[in-house]
Amino acid sequence: MTTPLPSHTTPEVRALLTHPLLDELSHGLGGPYHVLFPEHFDANAAAFRKVFAETGVDGRVYYAKKANKAAAYAERAAVTGLGVDVASQGEMREALAAGVRGEDLVVTGPAKADDLLRVAVLQRALIAVDALDELDRLTALAGELGRTARVLLRRLPPEQPHSRFGLEDGELEAALRRCADGPVDMEGFSFHLSGYAVRQRTDLAAELLSLCTRARALGLRADRISIGGGFTVDYVAADDWRRFEESRRSEHFHAEKSFGGFYPYHSPVAGADALRTILTATPTDQGTTLAELLRAAGVTLLVEPGRALMDQAGFTVFRVQGVKERDGYAILTVDGSSLSLSEQWFDSEFLPDPVLVPADSRPVADAGPYPACVGAATCLESDMLTWRKIPFPVRPSVGDLLVYLNTAGYQMDSNESPFHELPLPPKVVVELSGSRFRWRLDRPPH
Repeated sequence: MTTPLPSHTTPEVRALLTHPLLDELSHGLGGPYHVLFPEHFDANAAAFRKVFAETGVDGRVYYAKKANKAAAYAERAAVTGLGVDVASQGEMREALAAGVRGEDLVVTGPAKADDLLRVAVLQRALIAVDALDELDRLTALAGELGRTARVLLRRLPPEQPHSRFGLEDGELEAALRRCADGPVDMEGFSFHLSGYAVRQRTDLAAELLSLCTRARALGLRADRISIGGGFTVDYVAADDWRRFEESRRSEHFHAEKSFGGFYPYHSPVAGADALRTILTATPTDQGTTLAELLRAAGVTLLVEPGRALMDQAGFTVFRVQGVKERDGYAILTVDGSSLSLSEQWFDSEFLPDPVLVPADSRPVADAGPYPACVGAATCLESDMLTWRKIPFPVRPSVGDLLVYLNTAGYQMDSNESPFHELPLPPKVVVELSGSRFRWRLDRPPH
């Protein structure tokens, strides 16, 4: 049997897990739903800003909106003065509707459509340019509009030469010359780096600083760089993760399911601490820290966290509607779809244990645990919320709630669709007011 892998959580969540509100919401909403905690979003953003203050670096935090579609988080970004990273007209429209100023947006994504570029120019948004033809289209649009486009040039990471994002050396030189001649305010450089390596981000940031020096020699502004996102979340304790990794076997998963890999659910350096590590590290072949290099160059550092701003900012609730005994373990069926746990659709698994909230007061049995995997309500064999045989402390029963903790970052809505005509799970904003939990539905998209 697989070892337990309990999720880190918070006092507010622990209180909610024993509160009748969860059952009432499940009954009233008639299906699965997502709970949002905007206060944790605010706290995570404040932690990133604190790192900038501690290191003396002029920095700016942009919320990567793709991490969660909830209006509540865009609204909090507007209120607290965060920027927002958008990659589509829909995301831009939602951010603007929430009160985020156009100049506080950064527009990313490859080969951006002309309609998106046009609005970005009109709104004075910062645009991460990914290719020469995109730069040509952007400068032509800016000229037609009689405006100046604010631009970052995206550098192809040498460590990931086959990435589809960014400009190679020759393309970068050509882009700099075109920026010097066009209706462009070339504000600096960025990169898109897959994975979570801290050292690579430090070294690439130092390289972007050298590019700023080169661009300034051509008369360009070049006073900011973006290192994007990739700040991990620490979901589970180190010892629990180690025991899981050491004991993992194919028979611990329903149908002996295998996977391409897992997210690093334990990260000793995560979130704002990862930014602190990046800034206080000394880049390769440099004699001083990245923070000192940024200060000396007078360059602003932009970061675009998504998952890290969502840490502990939400969870997902399903109700058990079927229990089937099979070969020494149970197959649970819940009232929703694995499309609400996006990790399941990337040849992977969302590994932290879901929490079983019994519908009655049955005691924990001495003979436990009771292993069970979790299937969804669709007619697809592959639609599994959890392939792993979770060791539940009591035998799950129809009517129990199953709570997946810490799902706000990329999990709860990245892949959701109304398959089988099932409605999308609503989002519920929950706040603690004194000793009371208060809730409201998240504002629907425009």
